Amino acid sequence: MIRIRRTAAAAALALVLPLPVVAAGQAMAAPMSAPFIAASSNPNLHADLPSPTGPHAVGREILHFVDEHRRDPWVPSAGPRQLMVSLYYPARPGTGGPAPYMTTEAARLMLQMKLPGTTIPAEAVSRTRTWAHSGARPEHGRFPLVLLSPGFTMPRTELTSLAEDLASRGYVVALVDHTYENSGTTFPDGRTLTCAICDKPPAGGSGVVAESRAKDISFVIDELTGRRHPRRWYAQMIDAGRIGMAGHSLGGAAAVPTMATDKRVRAGVNLDGTMDAPVPAAGLGGRPFMLVGHDMGGVVDPTWASAWAKLDGWKRWLTVSGSNHGSFTDVPILAEKLGIPEPPGTTISAHRSVQITRAYVGAFFDLHLRGIREPVLDGPSAAFPEVEVRR
Repeated sequence: MIRIRRTAAAAALALVLPLPVVAAGQAMAAPMSAPFIAASSNPNLHADLPSPTGPHAVGREILHFVDEHRRDPWVPSAGPRQLMVSLYYPARPGTGGPAPYMTTEAARLMLQMKLPGTTIPAEAVSRTRTWAHSGARPEHGRFPLVLLSPGFTMPRTELTSLAEDLASRGYVVALVDHTYENSGTTFPDGRTLTCAICDKPPAGGSGVVAESRAKDISFVIDELTGRRHPRRWYAQMIDAGRIGMAGHSLGGAAAVPTMATDKRVRAGVNLDGTMDAPVPAAGLGGRPFMLVGHDMGGVVDPTWASAWAKLDGWKRWLTVSGSNHGSFTDVPILAEKLGIPEPPGTTISAHRSVQITRAYVGAFFDLHLRGIREPVLDGPSAAFPEVEVRR
């Protein structure tokens, strides 16, 4: 069963909550209802992502990887599995040019899936202001690698603000699109491939999709760290002994099967994803893991309770009051600019939700990949009273 952690009151807000709970075999839930469709057709409308908080300028490259040893699991006739990756990295200031948020066609398809009938122009999303620069010269040095996986049906761009912030703090960040699992992925030849499994999830549901994503992530690690291409410039930037993974919704749930099958991933974060691919009975070999979720009004996701009991290393369970399922992504920033209301019960602003997500995910990787002590992870913080920390 494909599902996410969410509250029933927000069922209609399909852009803010990318994938509501569905019964096994059903199609994805209904799109946003008519009263919530923004009517602006201003061609100059666009959102601005919050500026990164770290000391480094940020570069970005778009990479196309082809796994010749694995046929695409969702569209076998397409041939080898192909993936698009946005690679963010610490860069030299003043180099490169502005990096676009996403292609106009990918933005159009996302709006079509999430807000059918809306008059919002695709350019309002594709022109979202980012802080990264395409073609920027990389900083000297070797940096930890963090892989990011988006929620089911959502393009990789939903985690851009997190990726930019981590890169500004001294990480190389690989933001992965999982082909045929989202509204649209644009390839170098101009094709934008749409979702093949959104309306008809595969047998086995989200657990099977999460396991497929684990294979995607391991392949991307192979490509980035030089096992096959040691002379690529980014392989020289990455410290292959310090690798972590985080993701939102199904992308967060995929961190568990990734860590279970790939020992190179030393630490993982699940941002509000139901864990239908369970933690192995033997745990994750003592490696650290963090759960970050929205407040479900006292209801506990049973997959999280089960995972918590099996996690055998450093662990934290964070609950962010006033948040919703999309609060850990760029979606609230886009929704605010486009005039789309947050789900009922949401009390934190779009910028505050980005601030919290960046602070805690960054602290987690600083602690476990760089050895920097982060007291914010140890209990209540006056700077973040919305966050409950369970040890």
